[in-house]
Order: sequence, then C-alpha cells, then structure tokens
Amino acid sequence: MTNKNSFIKSVLSYSKSQRIGIVLFFLIIIFTQGIYYFYDFTSLRKDDAAKGKWLANQSVIDSLKLENKNYKPAIYPFNPNFITDFKGYKLGMKVEEIDRLLAYRKQNMFVNSAEEFQAITKVSDSLLNAISPYFKFPDWVSNKKSNYKPFDKKDFSKAEKIDVMDINEATKEDLMKVYGIGDKISDRILAEKQKFGAFVSMEQMNAIWGLSPEVIEKLKTAFVVKSVANTKKININNASVKELSQFPFFRYQLAKDIVIYRTMNGDVKIEDLAKIKGFPIEKIRIIALYLEF
Repeated sequence: MTNKNSFIKSVLSYSKSQRIGIVLFFLIIIFTQGIYYFYDFTSLRKDDAAKGKWLANQSVIDSLKLENKNYKPAIYPFNPNFITDFKGYKLGMKVEEIDRLLAYRKQNMFVNSAEEFQAITKVSDSLLNAISPYFKFPDWVSNKKSNYKPFDKKDFSKAEKIDVMDINEATKEDLMKVYGIGDKISDRILAEKQKFGAFVSMEQMNAIWGLSPEVIEKLKTAFVVKSVANTKKININNASVKELSQFPFFRYQLAKDIVIYRTMNGDVKIEDLAKIKGFPIEKIRIIALYLEF
C-alpha cells in the first residue's frame, strides 16, 4: 500500500506539461498498435514480389539487348518521292532536308534519281550512300532512256482546229460539254446572261458561284464573247434611282449617289464613274459596257 501511494505521489509530483507528455506518449503507442492490428500489409508484400519478379526479368532483357546491340532495322525498297516526316526521321534525315523534299513535292514535281534527290534535299554524301541503294523508282523512269525513240514529224498529223463558240449563243448542252460544268452551274451561267441580256466579257464568269478558276480557264478556251447585240443597257444620266437600283451591278445606295453626283455636277461621263462614292472601281471596265452616257 505504501508503494502504491508513493507511486501516485511521484506521478502527482510531475508538472502539468510532463503529465500531458506522458498521456500523449501512451496515445501514440496505442495508435501505432492499432495501425499494425487493423492495416493489411499483404498488398505491400504482393507488390514487392511482383517488383522482384520484374527486376529478375529485366536482367534477361538487358542481356538480350547486349547480344543484339549491332541490330539494325531492315530497310525495304521505297520510292523517295513519298517519304513522310516519320520515314525521313527513321532514315536519319534532318527536318530541313525533309521539308525541302515536301516543298518540292507540293509543286507536283518528282525526283527521278539519287542525284536529283540529293540536289533537292541537300542530304550528305554519307547518308545518300546509305539510303540510295533502297530507292525504287517507277519502271518508266528507269527505262525512259533505253526506250526513248525520237518522233518523226510525219508521225504528227496537223493539229485539229478547235472551234471557239460565242458564249452568248451557247446552250445548256454546249456549256455542259466543258469538264466541271454540270446541270446546276450551266443554269447559273444562263441565268447570269439573262440578267444582262448578254455577256460583254469572259471575266464575268468570275462572279458565278460554283465556278473554280480551273473550270473558268476551260470555259475561256471553249468560248469567247463575239456578239453583244442583245446587251441590256441603262442610261446613267436619265434613269431614276429606282431604275438604277434594278441594274445588277448597282445597289440602292449607289443608285442614290449616282443621282446626287449628276445633280451636282451635270451629266456623268465615263471618266467620272471612279469619282462617284461607292462605285465598284474594279468592275468599271465591264460596267461601262452596259451604260449609255
């Protein structure tokens, strides 16, 4: 009993901070024991086992790499005109060398020999010597010299004369004979001609929706403007604002500006058109052919 009392007295003799420290110490012990009791450590052991197995295999992989350190990927014959960024990188080409080849190909041009490939790409002699044995060009490139046979002028008959038709007399069927012009576009061309009575320039094809520059060039080869007798003209000095605004090239505001200009300056002359506010200067040459002064 005496020992028990002396222990209690010794404990009570500790300061407040010491007693708190002792309590915290016991709590920490209880907490760590709880973790050990409740937490499942088997997953860690499984991970360690898997890691050990992987490390064991890694040594085998490293040994195989050492055995195959001289291995080089096989290169199969290829046409150098179709080298992609990735293919060029694998061959050892620099970015700028690949870009030069791609830029050359964008012009729809082809390299037909190893020498021409080097001239375009600027690759080094060592790289060219390494990859050129794998170049495979089309047969016609390889055989073009051996198969070349000069033509005798007699082989060519006199060029057939192509009849160029008046665009203002063309029918829908005539227009559709041009490659690239179908049913809808031919109707648009005829509708545009109907608005003006007749075309005065083939440049008016540029205003027709759906006509590509390539098709317009084909139209200009097959058709020209010959007769403009049916052209619908408007007198720019006598027409009212309403009449002017109905002219295909003029909007209502421009029609008003034309009337204001001629009211302030007198009759409009062809050289005055560029002075009128909002007048489409880029179309003056065509518009003037539909005007009477």
